[in-house]
Amino acid sequence: MALVFIGLGSNLGEGPHNLQQAWKRLGQTKGVTPLSLSSPYKTEPVGITTSHWFTNAVGVLETTLAPHELLAVMLATEKEMGRDRSAGHDRSIDLDILYYDDQIIRDDDLEVPHPGISGRLFVLAPLVEIAPDHLHPGLGLTSKQMLMALQSPEHVEKTRWN
Repeated sequence: MALVFIGLGSNLGEGPHNLQQAWKRLGQTKGVTPLSLSSPYKTEPVGITTSHWFTNAVGVLETTLAPHELLAVMLATEKEMGRDRSAGHDRSIDLDILYYDDQIIRDDDLEVPHPGISGRLFVLAPLVEIAPDHLHPGLGLTSKQMLMALQSPEHVEKTRWN
């Protein structure tokens, strides 16, 4: 079984509900066992043109699926939940593999660890909540160390599940 960290985000519709639905759908997949889901975090959009704030969370799961198999399940889940990747930056659901065990994967379809982890407060805040001591296999830093080093203008607010 591989230990996998997933980033979840939504800025269309009811964000917390969308994240919970996506997490539930992933958990209904054979070979996927959800372990923990962070609190939801309301985050302002950074580096993109949209007026819709995001709801973000990080979940950890165990899986027997290979990285690309899990990615296919996540992309199918996004599509089933109305994600249109050609529609721009707004999305009903966005799912990203942040870590897959301690593997480093770099190919055309998948980059793990996710390349933006260390520079994104909306990922690090929920990640620190559920795994402050998790070590980034490429940087050799914990989630908490990356968060403490981050100089970010982002506004992130921890909220509650509905």
